[in-house]
Formats: sequence, structure tokens, C-alpha cells
Amino acid sequence: MYAADKSRYQGQLTDQEHFMRKKDYRQKSGRLKELTRGLEKSVSQAEEEIKNLTESDETLYEQHKRLCTAEGTDDKTAAKMIVVTRGFTVFTDARRFCCHAERHLLLFVAKQGLAAGGQEYQNPPAPCGSGRRRKVQGWNCMSIMKGKRLRERNKMSVPNAVRAKLVHRMFAVIRNNQDYQKDYANAFA
Repeated sequence: MYAADKSRYQGQLTDQEHFMRKKDYRQKSGRLKELTRGLEKSVSQAEEEIKNLTESDETLYEQHKRLCTAEGTDDKTAAKMIVVTRGFTVFTDARRFCCHAERHLLLFVAKQGLAAGGQEYQNPPAPCGSGRRRKVQGWNCMSIMKGKRLRERNKMSVPNAVRAKLVHRMFAVIRNNQDYQKDYANAFA
């Protein structure tokens, strides 16, 4: 919440600079910069508290350390996954978690039908933002997505696949209880 407010205030600073009188903009920017500094302090305190809680519990520390070894996950994503899955105890496998995320998060425009007035409707957003975080991580493959759009495919198919791959990596790291290895050699081959 603090991070979202901070980015909103910073966006207001950059967006409104050329549309206000200089005197009004200076006053507003002073207020918003002060608010932003306070929010940065609150965010850093919250992150420090999360770090202390993670380091105090051995299981959480091991899970966090293993999740951070997986390619595509950082400290915040690892902490969010641990919280949402309640230490990987609620969901037995990655597919169930992906289904949960698709049902409960605002991931894409629903294609089942049209709302009144002929407009597509969207699923309501859920309080946990794990799907949105992975969606943003999935946008790193823009060149592939542009190719999909040229071939008239759904533009969300690539981010959904990348998101599912990240989730499966995270669950595999926890399930196998070993660090992520990029160069995987199949033992059965």
C-alpha cells in the first residue's frame, strides 16, 4: 500500500509539472516530496521487519533463500509467495496455485461475455497482489509478445506462460528442497 501511494505521488509530480503555475507546482511538489520521504521510511521499516521475521524462523529463512535462487524471483516476490501460500502449506502443487491466482486476481479481461452496454467486463481485483506481481515480471518478453500479436494471437498468452513457469519454478525449488539450477540434466535420460 505504501509503495503504491509513493509511486502515485511521484507520478503526480512528473505529470503535473508543465500544467501548473510554477508557484503552485513548487508548493505541491514540496508537500508531495515530504509525503514520499515519509512513505519511503515506512516502506523501509516494513521491509526490515519482514526481513527480521524471515531470519528469525528457520523454515521461512530456508524457503526464502531457496526461492531467491530461482531465476526471475527477488526478495519481495519470495516474501509475497511465502505469505500468500502460507509457507507453501495451503497449496499442494503449482497448478492449483495458478488456478487460484486466475480465479481471484485481476489478470486479464474476461472473455465469457459482454456486460450491459456491450463492453467486456473484468474480474474484480483481490486483496493479494501475487498475480499482478508475476504479471509485471512476465512483461519482460516483449519481443515474443509482439510476434504473437502479429500472428493475431492473444497478447496475454506469453505473460501467462511466463507467469506459470515462474510459479512452477518456485514450487519445484520448495518441493525438491534444493537450490534452483539453471542447467538441468535429466537423471532418466
